[in-house]
Amino acid sequence: MRKIILTLLSVVTLALGALQSAEALPTLLHNVKGYTFENGELKQFNSILFEDGVILATGSQEELAEMNSFNISIDGKGKTLLPGLIDAHGHLLGLGLNLMRVDLRGIQSEGETVDAVGQYAKKNPDTRWVLGRGWNQVLWLNKEFPSKSSLDKTIAGRPVWLSRIDGHAGWANSKALELAGIDKSTPDPEGGKIIRDQSGEATGVLIDAAMDLVEQKIPPLNKKERKAALQLAFDHLIRLGITSVHDAGVDFETYRLMLELSGKDRIPLRVYGMLSGADPRLEAMLKYGKVNHPFLKIQSVKLYTDGALGSRGAALLEPYSDEPDNKGLLLTTADKLSQYLALITKHGFQTNIHAIGDAANHMVLQELAKLDKEQSAKTLRHRIEHAQVVVPEEIPMFAKLGVIASMQPTHATSDMNMAGDRLGQQRLEGAYAWRTFLDNNVIIASGSDFPVEKANPFLGLHAAVTRQDADNLPEDGWIPSQKLTVAEALKSFTIDAAYAGFWEDSIGSLEKGKKADFILIDNDIFTISKDKIDNIQVRETWIDGKRVH
Repeated sequence: MRKIILTLLSVVTLALGALQSAEALPTLLHNVKGYTFENGELKQFNSILFEDGVILATGSQEELAEMNSFNISIDGKGKTLLPGLIDAHGHLLGLGLNLMRVDLRGIQSEGETVDAVGQYAKKNPDTRWVLGRGWNQVLWLNKEFPSKSSLDKTIAGRPVWLSRIDGHAGWANSKALELAGIDKSTPDPEGGKIIRDQSGEATGVLIDAAMDLVEQKIPPLNKKERKAALQLAFDHLIRLGITSVHDAGVDFETYRLMLELSGKDRIPLRVYGMLSGADPRLEAMLKYGKVNHPFLKIQSVKLYTDGALGSRGAALLEPYSDEPDNKGLLLTTADKLSQYLALITKHGFQTNIHAIGDAANHMVLQELAKLDKEQSAKTLRHRIEHAQVVVPEEIPMFAKLGVIASMQPTHATSDMNMAGDRLGQQRLEGAYAWRTFLDNNVIIASGSDFPVEKANPFLGLHAAVTRQDADNLPEDGWIPSQKLTVAEALKSFTIDAAYAGFWEDSIGSLEKGKKADFILIDNDIFTISKDKIDNIQVRETWIDGKRVH
């Protein structure tokens, strides 16, 4: 009996050894329409060879078969293969929480929005606060901010807090205002505004820093909720073909959790984290140093200088065209920004600065221009996040200083129905000006700013190429002179986004020695009609040489 057992063990050992030997051989994926960038130029191929998560070569099936033996041969069945897409600006925790809460995106009136909130509240009777995001008064017929009274009629006993789609305004019911201690005598906080009615009473809408008055009363997330939200976000992005994401503003608790998840190999896509400059423990995180794990890299800080255009919080050099007594809100002064830059660059970290209005962009460029060579944008790759409205004459300064423009194409097609009203026609020359940036040799790293916009990267690619919304309007595109080519748009979502996160040596293109992060899609993005790019579906997502979707 003992002899039989030993013989069986010997057979199993041999089988396992053979299996391990087979697994060590490369994988060949062939019969694909492959696209990548090599030295900045578009390259095509029909096969890719990879081993242990690393690319060995791309080319024709015959060439690769001659080059190396392989264990597994996979027929791509003619699908289009692209480098894994990179979203250079999103909010992972915000996306996960958005997936857990009431989604108000795209609803066409205040009444319908309140109905959706009421339905959610009935289905979730145990929630202490009714939370949601995505309302946008620009889509409503009257285009006016909502009021607490409409919420009070549906939900009076529980506090309600609903973030605007851009995250720069919030809408509260009376219960939430009461808990926050907001009444007629409450002053506007620095960098914020309490919208009031004619009698001076708060209407329920709070802008930028004023939002903190309510949000500090919301019970903090516990670790379990935070982890669940991140997992939802990870899974959602992978299904959309996003293999790497730049997380724009990581607070201390999320930072700790990400370090823990990374240490346990529980982060399934590559995350480039930006520490939140607003977190009181920023300096402690900076002192810990840079994080450079295979799926987690942290060496940047996210700062804010102004609000958003839709809520008239973006800081403008001249007043809003549709509100002549308002220039927006400058959330960070030039002196404070200079102090931040000194602290952040002392630790060798990149600084990624939210600036939407032309006044904010002007201030940031002026402060970046003062940095020494060791602290400069050319050395540390400082970025301006959004760069939505820039004085046209200042756009060349981005390239001169080495500043990366981190932009979100769908912002233009979402904002086009109000940007002209806010800015007037003259200022639109430097607004959402992707073509002008590229023509001035500025590197653009594209993203979505999810959950402000949908995370689907093909919506962003469609917007960049067509300057049209989901209904393919306007017919020739909004300010069509700013359109990008398909190759330029794809580059901004791949290799240039990788560069913006110091990851260009590992990801962003499909070249020898880089990680086997790629996606298979159902249509050729280079031959399909441009107005159908947003309909492209991701069939497979591969990260580190493994199929994860």
